[in-house]
Amino acid sequence: MSSSAAWIGSLLFLVYISASASALYGPSSPVLQLTPSNFKSKVLNANGIVLVEFFAPWCGHCKSLTPVWEKAASVLKGVVTIAALDADAHQALAQEYGIKGFPTIKVFFPGKPPVDYQGARDAKAIVDFASKQVKALINERLNGKTSSGGSSKKKEPSASVELNSKNFDDMVTKSKDLWIVEFFAPWCGHCKKLAPEWTKASINLKGKVKLGHVDCDSEKSLMSRFSVQGFPTILVFGSDKDRPVPYEGARVAAAIESFALEQLETNDFPPEVIEVTGQDVLEEKCGSAAICFVSFLPDILDSKAEGRNKYLQQLLSTAEKNKRSPYSYVWAAAGKQPDLEKQVGVGGYGYPAMVALNLRKKAYAPLRSAFQLDHILEFVKEAAGGGKGNLPLETTPTIVKTEPWDSKDGQILEEDEFSLEELMGGDDTTDKDEL
Repeated sequence: MSSSAAWIGSLLFLVYISASASALYGPSSPVLQLTPSNFKSKVLNANGIVLVEFFAPWCGHCKSLTPVWEKAASVLKGVVTIAALDADAHQALAQEYGIKGFPTIKVFFPGKPPVDYQGARDAKAIVDFASKQVKALINERLNGKTSSGGSSKKKEPSASVELNSKNFDDMVTKSKDLWIVEFFAPWCGHCKKLAPEWTKASINLKGKVKLGHVDCDSEKSLMSRFSVQGFPTILVFGSDKDRPVPYEGARVAAAIESFALEQLETNDFPPEVIEVTGQDVLEEKCGSAAICFVSFLPDILDSKAEGRNKYLQQLLSTAEKNKRSPYSYVWAAAGKQPDLEKQVGVGGYGYPAMVALNLRKKAYAPLRSAFQLDHILEFVKEAAGGGKGNLPLETTPTIVKTEPWDSKDGQILEEDEFSLEELMGGDDTTDKDEL
């Protein structure tokens, strides 16, 4: 290859990389495009309010939001910064803020932890929301409240509760509150680094989510009880206190706070198990979930409504016990989604069946034991810990558009009756007469 051809090839490659990086927003977009290199200066050190969309280029809902987000950016230009970060390209930064679904919109205020935007995703609603935040910020400054990170006030003490074998059950396991507990060792360097972030998170979450800490040098029994093998270990005690789940986000106050508030909000909604009736359902429920548990239930003629409802109740119970975890639960009737069944090794027999699916990593793991509540709960727990025997997924499965189950028993379609005479032809008599 000539040097000029190589140069052109390199240039085209750089253009391709640039286009990929910008993803949904081109160079002329009014939306500020963020990267790890400018996030601190443009967002964390900003003097005003910044709304950040964490998106993935493949996400259908993100594509739908793009023109809305750009319109809001144009209207709010010079008043509020509207920005976007490709969370697929910058996963570490997205994880730092506990991003698990797309698009996620977070509002960054000067000197405060970010909060999730929960309003409607249309330009007017976003602009109205941003305007109110600007007014609130102006009022704070008029009243003499500073919005910078520094403060002349005395440093507030940590709100994290010291837990031990004597008070742990009364305060945590018997409580209906959401608890996030750090298991640490005084000599651990990573624990010392986490300490100021943990204190800051505990103060900002005071009255909302309870944070606690266990000194494992003094509390070997608690360390053993919850299988703590490294420091610091952070466990989330949600609705099922006997099955705490590990916190795997970034060890900074903002990420811990964002995760805690998200879990608190999740607890307000009843768990759901959704039937896969189209590609949009798979994308919405499984595309952004940390783990998507897909069940394949017997044909309605085999189980009838009563049997199917029993299976669905098992899945609802599983979802209820794990509702503080970023999982989703969907199901399909036997044979209704052939490509999905083929790709995860289900079909022909063996219903009901279940797989743990991760579309982003293109991997799945099958439930290898009986489809019973205790086995399903154990399977979910194993999947949360990384799973066993994970298998590769070829591509994103193609989903057939189907009508949702009507909650009724199935009906066998009756064929029209016919006689042998009709089958052989109805002109026998006429032919005989002519002979």
